[in-house]
Amino acid sequence: MNALAARFNAIFGADMAGPLAALAAVLIVFGFASPHFLTGATFGSVAFQLPELGVLALAMLMPILTGGLNLAITFTANIAGLTLAWTLQANGGIDAGSGAFLLGTALALAVGAASGLVMGLVIAFTRAHPILVSLSMMIFLRGLGEFMTRGGDISGFPTFIAPIGHGSILGIPVPLLILIACVIASHILLSRSKLGFSTYMIGSNIESARYSGINTRKILVLVYMLSGVMAAVAGIIMLARFNSVRVGHGESYLLITVLACFLGGINPFGGFGRVLPVFVALIVLQLLSSGLNLLGANQHLTTAVWGILLIVVMVLRWLSAKFIRLVK
Repeated sequence: MNALAARFNAIFGADMAGPLAALAAVLIVFGFASPHFLTGATFGSVAFQLPELGVLALAMLMPILTGGLNLAITFTANIAGLTLAWTLQANGGIDAGSGAFLLGTALALAVGAASGLVMGLVIAFTRAHPILVSLSMMIFLRGLGEFMTRGGDISGFPTFIAPIGHGSILGIPVPLLILIACVIASHILLSRSKLGFSTYMIGSNIESARYSGINTRKILVLVYMLSGVMAAVAGIIMLARFNSVRVGHGESYLLITVLACFLGGINPFGGFGRVLPVFVALIVLQLLSSGLNLLGANQHLTTAVWGILLIVVMVLRWLSAKFIRLVK
């Protein structure tokens, strides 16, 4: 048994056990509960619904690895989406060309980076708690968006944008391909770059990282800027999927991104965690949502289940850590 566990850990990593076990449990339970669960329609729906949530989870991941948090990811995504929408509206709306789209995309990514830059600078130089800083940014972005849109939405975009949210390439949804590209980029960044190494060092012990010669302020600023850019990517995907943008889009995703990170084995205090287990955890959560929908549960019950699941995950992790200490 120990040899089997050691081999599993060597191949997949110890942090993959929880997400894979949860994936198997969801497939088995809902497979028996609904005859329509293990079908191509369910997995196709998951493939289209997962990407914006997945990209937002990646935006949450890096700040958590530093021991922080970015509560502003959903509103950063919305403001970035609004930036792209305003650019398209200013250049003909439904008749806007690809040049306007590229300009709007660049501006949207810049807005996301600017949001992260402000948070990173405040956190790095004042040592204010990331929760307070990101909460302040969340309130600011929400108020700014509500003021500029009067609480409404913006719609009416060129038809060539639709494939970004609904198109497929060789049977694979385009938004899923975007998510996979973001997952690969995040994995390489965290596992094979100096920035990734420094991120883990800061999450483990920021003072030790500082004494080892790491420019912790620079790294924190870069981490939150990348988080903002990733949130902006999610905002662009949401614009293409919904064919409209408003400040409240994806507001419930914030809870799920945190849950996905914890279910994926990310240490809530920073310093430990990988991208791939978080990706599997996201699939689990989306399958859970689809399974509940097939059983007739509405979205509000699904959100409630996600909240309970977050508590259960924290309790299980505490019990697991306590059991390991007793065994040792």
